Amino acid sequence: MALGSLLPELRPGGSGRTPLIERVARWAREKPDAPAFTFVDYSLRPSGAHLTLSWSETDRRARATAARLRQVAEPGERAALLLPQTLEYMMTMLGAMYAHVVAVPLFSPDLPGHAERLIGAYTDAEPAVIVTTRNALPHVEKFLADHDVPQPREIVFAEEVDPDLAGTWRDEPVGFDDLAYLQYTSGSTRRPAGVEITHGNVTANAAQLWAGWAPDRPDPELVSWLPLFHDMGLIATMALPLVNGNHAIYTDPVSFIMNPMRWMELIASRPGKNVYTAGPNFAYEYVATMAKPNKIAGLDLSGLTTCLNGAEPIRPSTLRTFADALAPAGLRPGAQAPGYGLAEATVFVSAAAEDAPPRLITVDRDKLTQGVLEECPADAPHANTLVSCGRPHGQIVAIVDPETRTERPDGTVGEIWVHGPNTARGYWRNSERSQSTFGGELDEPGELPAGPWMKTGDYGVVHDGELYVTGRIKDLIIVDGRNHYPQDIEVTTQEAHLAVRPEFVAAFAVPGDETERLVVVAERNRRVPLGRLDLEEVESAVRAAINVEHEMSVHEFVLIEPGGISRTSSGKIARAATRQRYLDGALLTTAARIASRG
Repeated sequence: MALGSLLPELRPGGSGRTPLIERVARWAREKPDAPAFTFVDYSLRPSGAHLTLSWSETDRRARATAARLRQVAEPGERAALLLPQTLEYMMTMLGAMYAHVVAVPLFSPDLPGHAERLIGAYTDAEPAVIVTTRNALPHVEKFLADHDVPQPREIVFAEEVDPDLAGTWRDEPVGFDDLAYLQYTSGSTRRPAGVEITHGNVTANAAQLWAGWAPDRPDPELVSWLPLFHDMGLIATMALPLVNGNHAIYTDPVSFIMNPMRWMELIASRPGKNVYTAGPNFAYEYVATMAKPNKIAGLDLSGLTTCLNGAEPIRPSTLRTFADALAPAGLRPGAQAPGYGLAEATVFVSAAAEDAPPRLITVDRDKLTQGVLEECPADAPHANTLVSCGRPHGQIVAIVDPETRTERPDGTVGEIWVHGPNTARGYWRNSERSQSTFGGELDEPGELPAGPWMKTGDYGVVHDGELYVTGRIKDLIIVDGRNHYPQDIEVTTQEAHLAVRPEFVAAFAVPGDETERLVVVAERNRRVPLGRLDLEEVESAVRAAINVEHEMSVHEFVLIEPGGISRTSSGKIARAATRQRYLDGALLTTAARIASRG
């Protein structure tokens, strides 16, 4: 079953094919004093210091950065962004796009928990230049000294770029097929790989996302805390404002983690505007747990037009708890928009943003693991709730049998394939993997394009004209010939006992003599003190729940200390990485923690 079509303006030769970077100059001419980007710095002031650049200032600083980059790098060479998330980060991205220098959006090396990702991505990109700040320089120098990574030709300090250099910059034609930046994947199943995002990809996807969000209300603004080195954060914060010259307000992820209500406060601080925002499922869950009556008193979220939920599996319970917690602050029932995307599609593929509550359907879990979607009552045995991710815009999504390369009918599970101007051309310096992922060809395509199709590696199903994502192909657990989606087992585990930390469970398979064996690793919930923890009771509860709900036995259940589950940059559970740490014996178990205390 296929969904969507290509928008006329996004087809080759369409009227909308003006590279996004060229629109910076347009908005600088048409609305020079209008705000373009505002960074909210909570390190300068507890309430947040708002630092704003107008469109004319943005254009001037981006051109100055372009001139500075071309002093040290040739077109096509890479510039690694190893700096904090500030206005300088945004100006470096735009400057690199002006300069035909390929940006590699990364982060300062002192960001905790991402060392392996940084080493892998930086080494793979082989940057000619590093862009950082004076404050971050010690961390950059230590990173270069401590690891066997390519040494840059020069280090550029973003805050020291002379704005007068803008006058020396001479515009060069920007082609849609020109490489704009390398978006390194979050690495949930393998080492980070650099997705080659062209100027055409980012231009098309920004237009598609606006179409998916249906911004028919005046004065739209973007509010974000998402990391700019991640695809969702970069497109939502950098690319969307360039489409129509809108205003983006953003802070850094650490500020959000320290106080998630800052996100809601920024949204509520835009009276008279229509605010659009996005985040992964865990962020909405985090806000919902913190949104106590005293925290939301005085907040007005009626201006929140759409909040996209994507980047990781969307839990129905999160949609409900977020809606209930924020309703007293004026959150509209139709504001939540579940969506689906991935870096290989630039980011956005589909969204359910029709100003209606998220659509949930209850299906038979056993039939679903057999590849068939069959609705059933919510109280039926083995009932499972799926969340609609809506429809694609400006691209085509097909559900395909990966073995036969034939389209699957409505209601049948298959691999999600994507075709459109937003799909990347390949992975950096990896032709074999590029062909495997981006070279999909349909057998008997009928009215659909024969190719090329981008194969997502995700299972999904189309039902009543909407897309439902059912899980990662590589994560599927097969025990005694039956398929099981790990996220279903993880939900059962976290609901089995209070000692299991919600959203921090990884289920995966290990080889057995005759069939795969199920292993479940779960973090301990800090709310249950060690002194009152009965490990046998927790394990018995988890084993019983999985046996009843999924009719399968658990080979091993491991309760570990908080922080032990590997996660990707977007917050998804990194099952493959957690599985490897389990096999290596590198997980700090709660049993060992208790034993060490004597």
